[in-house]
Amino acid sequence: MRQVNGNPRSSRDPAPSRLRYRLTRLWLRPSFRKFLNVGIPLSVGVLAAGTFLTQFDIRGEAYALFQKVHGIVVEQPQFMITEMAVPDVSEDLAEQIRVAAFVTLPASSLEVSVAAVRARIESLDAVERARVQLRSDGVLEIRAIERVPVVVWRTADNLQLLDATGVRVAEIDSRLRRPDLPLIVGAGADAQVPEAMLLLDALQPVAARVRGLLRVGERRWDVALDRGQVLRLPETDPQGALRRILDLNNGDQLLARDVQVVDMRNPDRPMIQISEHAISEIDRLKRMSLGEDA
Repeated sequence: MRQVNGNPRSSRDPAPSRLRYRLTRLWLRPSFRKFLNVGIPLSVGVLAAGTFLTQFDIRGEAYALFQKVHGIVVEQPQFMITEMAVPDVSEDLAEQIRVAAFVTLPASSLEVSVAAVRARIESLDAVERARVQLRSDGVLEIRAIERVPVVVWRTADNLQLLDATGVRVAEIDSRLRRPDLPLIVGAGADAQVPEAMLLLDALQPVAARVRGLLRVGERRWDVALDRGQVLRLPETDPQGALRRILDLNNGDQLLARDVQVVDMRNPDRPMIQISEHAISEIDRLKRMSLGEDA
C-alpha cells in the first residue's frame, strides 16, 4: 500500500502566480490586444519605411523626376505664350493692363491662370470688366471694357475722374488735363453723379456759363455760374427748380441781370439776391427820384 504524504505544502499550488494573473487580465482588454495586433506592426512598418527612404533618398529622387517631366511637358511649343494682345483700349490703359496681368513672356499656358489674370485686370480703376483668352497661336488676348469718365470730382485732397455711375476711373494732377469734363465739388458728390448729369443736361441752354456743381452738406446742389452767380437748388426735385429758373431766364433774362444768388431752396418762396453794385444803383435812383441827387 502507498503511503500518503501528510504535508499539504509538498503538493503543487494550482492557483496562478500574481504576474501571470496580471498578464491574463491585461490580455482580456480589447485595447491591449488591438495594440499588439495592429499598433506594433504598424509602428515597425513606418519606422522601416522611413529608414529606407532616408537611406536611399527615394523621395528626393521622385521629386526631381517629377520636376524634370513637368518641365518637359510645360515647355512644349504648343503650350507656350509668346505674345500679349490688348486691343481696343487707349495706350495708357493697355500698358496698365500688361503690368497688372503679371505674366512674364514667354510663359507656359499650363502655368498661367486665366481667372487670376482677369481678377488682377478687373481690379484696375479704369476697367469695368475684362475677358482673357489663351489663343492657339500663342497669344494671350485681353479684351477690357474701359470706364469712360464723365465728370471731374474735386475733393479736399485731389482731383478724380468718375464714370457715369460715380466709380473712380483715375486721378489727375490738374483740372487743365480734362477741361472738357464738367466739375463737381464736395463730399458725397461722387455718390450723386447720375443726378449731377441730369442737372448738367438741363443746364445746356447756359452750358457755356456753368463752372461746376457744388454738393452742399451731402444733401443738395448749388450751381456755380460765371460772374459769381449761384443757383441754390432744393433737396427734393432740383431739376424742377432749375427748370423754373431757366424759364425765368428765357422770359425776363434773369441771369443776364445783376443778380448774385437765385435761392430756390424753398420752391414756394424763391428769393433773389442782387449784387452790391445793383443795390447802390437802386439807392441812387431812389435819391434821384426824391430830388436828392441833382
